[in-house]
This record gives sequence, structure tokens and C-alpha cells, in this order.
Amino acid sequence: MEEYACKLCRRIIKSKVCPVCKTTEVSKSWKGIIVIFDENSEIAKAAGITAPGKYAIRVK
Repeated sequence: MEEYACKLCRRIIKSKVCPVCKTTEVSKSWKGIIVIFDENSEIAKAAGITAPGKYAIRVK
């Protein structure tokens, strides 16, 4: 199954609808992965991520 990245929140998902944003603005063209376990970490804060999960670094 292909992985998509939401263009709004950058979360990596397996469907064409983001379960967080409820949007269909997803892309198969993305690069890099950030896995966030703690939303209070310095990396999460720097990336603007507020929830644990798997995120794309760049989404086209």
C-alpha cells in the first residue's frame, strides 16, 4: 500500500483522506520522515508539530 503525506499537516498516511485534517489534499510526492513520540520535544517544536506520529519533512 502506498503512503501519502497530507499537504496541510504533513502527516504520513495510507489513505487519500487525512484522518486529522479531514482533507483530501494529499500527495505521493514527499521526502524525509520525522517520527515524533513526544510533542513537547525540541524537534517537534521546531517543526511545528503538535501531536505524535510520522510526518514528512517536505511535501510537494
